[in-house]
Amino acid sequence: MVLWACSIAKEHMELRDYLRIVRSHWVVIILGAVLGALLGFGWASLQPKVYTAEANGYVLTVNSESSPATDNNLAMSMVKSYVEMGSWRSVAQNAINTLGLDTTPEALVKRVSVSNPLNTVIIEVRATGPTPEEARDLASAWVQGMQTEIERIETSAQDGAAPRLRLEAADLARLPDSPTSPNTTLAVVVGGLLGLVAAACYAFLRSTLDRRVRSPEIVERQAGLTVVGAIPEERSFTAGNRTIPFDGAPGGKGNRDLHAVSEAMRELRTNIQFMDVDNPPRTIVVTSALPGEGKSTISANLAIALAESGEQVVLIDGDLRRPVIADTFGLPGDVGLTDVLSGRASIADIAQPVGLSGHLVVIAAGRIPPNPSELLGSRRMHDLVVHLADSAMVIVDAPPLLPVTDAAALGHNMDGAILVTRAGKTTVDALQEARTNLERAGGRPLGVVLNRVPRKGTNSYHGYRYSGDYYRSPEGVEGHSPTEQGNPTSSLPQSFTGIPHGPVSSVKPLPKRAAPTISGADRIVANADSPQPTAGS
Repeated sequence: MVLWACSIAKEHMELRDYLRIVRSHWVVIILGAVLGALLGFGWASLQPKVYTAEANGYVLTVNSESSPATDNNLAMSMVKSYVEMGSWRSVAQNAINTLGLDTTPEALVKRVSVSNPLNTVIIEVRATGPTPEEARDLASAWVQGMQTEIERIETSAQDGAAPRLRLEAADLARLPDSPTSPNTTLAVVVGGLLGLVAAACYAFLRSTLDRRVRSPEIVERQAGLTVVGAIPEERSFTAGNRTIPFDGAPGGKGNRDLHAVSEAMRELRTNIQFMDVDNPPRTIVVTSALPGEGKSTISANLAIALAESGEQVVLIDGDLRRPVIADTFGLPGDVGLTDVLSGRASIADIAQPVGLSGHLVVIAAGRIPPNPSELLGSRRMHDLVVHLADSAMVIVDAPPLLPVTDAAALGHNMDGAILVTRAGKTTVDALQEARTNLERAGGRPLGVVLNRVPRKGTNSYHGYRYSGDYYRSPEGVEGHSPTEQGNPTSSLPQSFTGIPHGPVSSVKPLPKRAAPTISGADRIVANADSPQPTAGS
């Protein structure tokens, strides 16, 4: 069973996969070895102790007038027959009578072994017993019993004359010092090895059958998608406080140390900006396979990271079932996207600037409609996104793909979709199904963002460690969230002013913003703006 499990786990695995599994389950593997050793020791302790004593006999010729060489050949020719005599019932019965044992000859024969070393006339007798004394006495009595039988047979062969051969006791049995069975050391070693193998196979099998997304390699190999970002887990995030610093503020709300998350979001921003240098995406929908994977948090922080680089960004709360973007930024959410799509308000009425620079504008969801999918997939929504993309980069926070079709309907009208997965929770099957739903509706997956990646351990992104003084905030600096910094930009950016009320289709498009040209210097600036953490940082 163990070998079968190991054979399944070894399919399609590389050396680094084995090392990762061992590092992930090293505690289980060590515990398995220790448990196996303890079981081996316990088994050995429960077994009855067996002692072994050894006695030797020497076959020699007597009353012979032949040469010594002839006598020696005679003894060597007969010693093999005498060895076979050692398993006779008559020899065993003689030992029973001598020692007064309460057993049968058949049972006693099993406790004794008789052998002859090669090219010698020596007979070795090994006897076992539950005590050292019983083993010693049995070995000695067995040699005496063989002496009696050999003398009887030789006398009979000589027609009553003196026998020509006899067995002389050469070395009397000694009292054994320690039991020969069970071998406690061997039992512990074998038990430890078996426990180690069983624990290793369990770890390999569990890793093979585990369908949860834990590393970029799993996403790329099993789901066929590219990981464009990995966001470390931040335990200080709460439902109303989960944004990174913005507009030059060194710390988040409550002076939290969010440098690790901020650097990860800047890396994601850079990957998106340079994803297609000739035709960079201008409209992006952020969604996930299932609820609770952090898509809204990624949407908000991605918009902040893009705005921080000087990009004009519009963040739209497209989750018309459970909107949270307005609460994330501490903005009123009574009016928003649904009011624009229904023609009750214009963009200028509901767009809310965030931060000091005014590069980020948030459009809340508004009142929850009875038909979210139809609204998000409507022509009016398409016109709105196209209009906003003329002067800004549009990020839409959408519902999960599997429970509802809202995100799939949105993805059809967007440049691409970012799929957010929660490390250690989202399964590969759910991610593959979400991708299928998106592509079936004509959407384009831009990549996957691994959210809440462990900061330590083998499942951390490429072994990065988001800790240490490198990411610490300067002492004495108080951080603020985007909505706590004051809002000198009380009005909308110029590109959003002067937009008349009415249906979206009647809004006059703004001048189209040319796609930025990417030069070598720009790449250097972008790379410098988003340094990647290293294992030693």
